[in-house]
Amino acid sequence: MTDLSNVIRILPTMKSGDDLFSALEVLPEYDDTVREAEVPVRLMALSDLYRIYVPCHMSLEIYSKMYLALLRSLQKKGTKMAVQQRNQNHKAVIQQEYSGIMGGSDSFTIIGASGIGKSSAISRAITLITENRVIEVENPYTKIIPCICVQCPFDSSVKGLLLEILRKVDETIDSKYYQNALRARTTTDMLIGSVSQVALNHIGLLVVDEIQNVCNSKNGKSLVGMLTQLINNSGISICMVGTPESAVFFEQAVQLARRSLGLRYDVMEYSTDFRRFCEIVFSYQYVKQRTEITDGIMEWLYEHTSGNISVVVSLIHDAQEIAILNGKEVLNLESLNEAYQKRLSMLHGFIHMEQKKQTSKPKKKVSVTGTGVKIPVREGDRGEVTIAGLVSVAKDENVDIVQLLKEHMTVLEVAV
Repeated sequence: MTDLSNVIRILPTMKSGDDLFSALEVLPEYDDTVREAEVPVRLMALSDLYRIYVPCHMSLEIYSKMYLALLRSLQKKGTKMAVQQRNQNHKAVIQQEYSGIMGGSDSFTIIGASGIGKSSAISRAITLITENRVIEVENPYTKIIPCICVQCPFDSSVKGLLLEILRKVDETIDSKYYQNALRARTTTDMLIGSVSQVALNHIGLLVVDEIQNVCNSKNGKSLVGMLTQLINNSGISICMVGTPESAVFFEQAVQLARRSLGLRYDVMEYSTDFRRFCEIVFSYQYVKQRTEITDGIMEWLYEHTSGNISVVVSLIHDAQEIAILNGKEVLNLESLNEAYQKRLSMLHGFIHMEQKKQTSKPKKKVSVTGTGVKIPVREGDRGEVTIAGLVSVAKDENVDIVQLLKEHMTVLEVAV
């Protein structure tokens, strides 16, 4: 038990640097003798690859952002303003009179490509920050859930999300808010008031995952508006997590953009972090013949995953699974390529698209004509000379355009 004014002190000390890095890291126990075990045992142990978590720069930023957001949210709960807001939320439920006293702009986004480890980073950060504990406050007595994670409904239903928040609260502190809301058949307006009251009393940080669902739904702006109202009426911090397409949605209007300032990430570059990740995952081998990772394998992995770490893990996992089942029992480029062709065929198009984004602008080649004029040709044009390019050169070099056209394509002259 603790007093509400001292609630911040019971949070674990904020970590940084090497201490934070080692605390975030998850490396399952590995015994090299498992490679001599029976096939079913090795195949079951192979799933440990999906439990590996190697933190990177993104992980450290997400931890710091979430820790400070939770801290700001808890600071508001013991204030006089919080008591006034409770009274206003009660009026909102009974009299439908809305008035946000707490206010604030404590919302932020974590936007990044699918599969780069956003959810894993958030999960590890929450585990460190909250230590999976519910904070019990003595004066006044209440239970505060440091962090609640919900998923944005596929249809962006405002009522659906509000009910899910209540259900998660009931699940954690054994309350009856969700059942009471269903029994009373509360309207969406009443739910906003009651959820604001519940959030003010029991929630520190709210994480809404899959926020990109608002992009293609007619209820999208309504749901974001509801989250804004929830911030104003409860003072809690809200973290919205989604893919890059959600950024396009939030950039449509100022009121949306100012609520979505936060962190943005892309797939890994071929750097020290990527190489270290590959080395760690590759060391978990369950095939009979052990091999060491080489620079060539790491470069191949980057080219065939575009730096997406979830695809790297799947590729190494499936390559070992195939090698064990077909009796080759070795993890090398041949088994990796077999897994890439057989298991990741549906991802080939996305991986090629990412590769095109990562390449630099096409270099220009030069085609020399019979007249000695140099025509610039881009590699992306497959060595072809365009009419627009010929016209531009003819003007610059003061050369007859007809002559240039005849040298590079069929020209039919018609007498008029």
